Amino acid sequence: MPPFFVLKWVGNMTSDKTEEIIHYHEATKHHFERYARSLGYMDWGNQPNPFRIYRDTPVLKLPLLKTDPPASYQGLYERQDHRPQPFVTETIAGFLELSLGLSAWKASGSSRWSLRINPSSGNLHPTEAHLILPPLDAHPSGIYHYIALRHALERRADLAPDLWQGIVSHFGSDGFLIAVTSILWRESWKYGERAFRYCNHDVGHALTCLSFAANLFGWKCVFLNELSDEELEAILGFDQVRFRKLEEEHSDCLCFIFPSGAADIPRGLPADIISDLANLTFNGEAEILSQKCVDWKIIYDTARLAKKPSTRKARITLEHRNWFTDVSSPLSATDIIRNRRSAIAFDDSGFISKSHFLSILDKTLPRREMVPFDIELSEALTHLLLFVHNVPDLAPGLYFFLRENADMDELKAICRPDFQWAPVEKDFPLYLLAEGNYRQQAMMVSCHQDIAGSSAFSLGMIVKFKEIITSEPHRYRHLFWETGMIGQVLYLEAEAHGVRGTGIGCYFDDAVHEILGFGDNRYQSLYHFTIGHPIEDPRLATYPPYNHLKNSF
Repeated sequence: MPPFFVLKWVGNMTSDKTEEIIHYHEATKHHFERYARSLGYMDWGNQPNPFRIYRDTPVLKLPLLKTDPPASYQGLYERQDHRPQPFVTETIAGFLELSLGLSAWKASGSSRWSLRINPSSGNLHPTEAHLILPPLDAHPSGIYHYIALRHALERRADLAPDLWQGIVSHFGSDGFLIAVTSILWRESWKYGERAFRYCNHDVGHALTCLSFAANLFGWKCVFLNELSDEELEAILGFDQVRFRKLEEEHSDCLCFIFPSGAADIPRGLPADIISDLANLTFNGEAEILSQKCVDWKIIYDTARLAKKPSTRKARITLEHRNWFTDVSSPLSATDIIRNRRSAIAFDDSGFISKSHFLSILDKTLPRREMVPFDIELSEALTHLLLFVHNVPDLAPGLYFFLRENADMDELKAICRPDFQWAPVEKDFPLYLLAEGNYRQQAMMVSCHQDIAGSSAFSLGMIVKFKEIITSEPHRYRHLFWETGMIGQVLYLEAEAHGVRGTGIGCYFDDAVHEILGFGDNRYQSLYHFTIGHPIEDPRLATYPPYNHLKNSF
């Protein structure tokens, strides 16, 4: 195998890549007079299979949990009450079931489709997962691919015992590795050129799901931020897979799962271990997902431009924060995780109490040794522009939730000068910008979708943009990952408090910026979300997630 070519962004290379990534971002904005380019219709005959299968691999069927981990709502976020469990087949299977497994099947007439624990734009699921595992029962240590449909692992490569022990020695801890990858075609089939954004939202959703599920077993999930994408692709043996053109898996990140409370771990892998993993013999043929694919060239060009190089190890130090509210939930952690759904319509008379509203926002703040942001993706770069419609004891209007206090002066300077920036609560970073009925504006900027205005509140995620990708172009993807992480927290918080949420990827980018008064791209809106009282569709039947393994529908 040839030696690795380590990418380094320097001088004009960084500038050129930044400019081209910004070009992608601008080209894929929706505008009132036109939407970002897509096929324009649903090509149902070529809808991609949402489940990747690697043929001709040994399959390890995983057991389903007999009893869920006994964690409360607060146990989603806090670590102190979770005793670390051993790394055995049953616990790793439970971790996958509660992070990337199926959550239900839906049916309407002769049509049926699966839902998953990890949400996805359009329920298209571009995200795949590969694990590097210790020996499990009679199964050797190896590199496995997880199939949510079968709740099973496909063994793609075997690891010699000394290679696995080298990994354990390097980290100074027992544990295992899990990689997240994306199949861009799955999203671009429906969403065209904007799909690269949505794939990266889904990476953030998945990372949050991994972090929450790990915590329930007394484990911690940390992003290995030193590795390059090229190194990760080699580790996963993608150079040995004959992917069909446009159906390739693109590497996103590698995380280490280890006992919570263990000593600090490295954020990368040594060259000899990377080389040994890359030189394994990989089994399996990736099944074709569609009869034919459409090449949205700008997506694949941007994916290449945004590849991560090897970087120096970094520690993301989060501050200790007390919870602002003590609002609880009668639901267990696993009930919240399993019952998460995306709302499709809201009752416009529905409301959420002020205490629950503040509690939802509070959970999106990063905290040291608190799930999920202690995965250490980055410092807080995302803030929330809130359209508050129906929160009793809080005036309807436009609000701003500041997730990083250091950005306050800059944001106030570039926003409209007539905004009030009035604190809502002492020692809580929520500010009233302007009172009024913003239901129509919320719907308008979210591609005229009723769900943004008929909810109790909706929001746009406002991200520090140009400075980040100018210095490190690959972090364009990470900005979407962070917004996806926040989105998953909002999903679970909505379920915990008796309401429901849904992510919104369709919005008019610059119309949001105009509301705030932005005149440049120092900050950009990267994801929308809305929470309210759902209206259920009585035509839909619901079935258990793994009913299909035992019975037919």
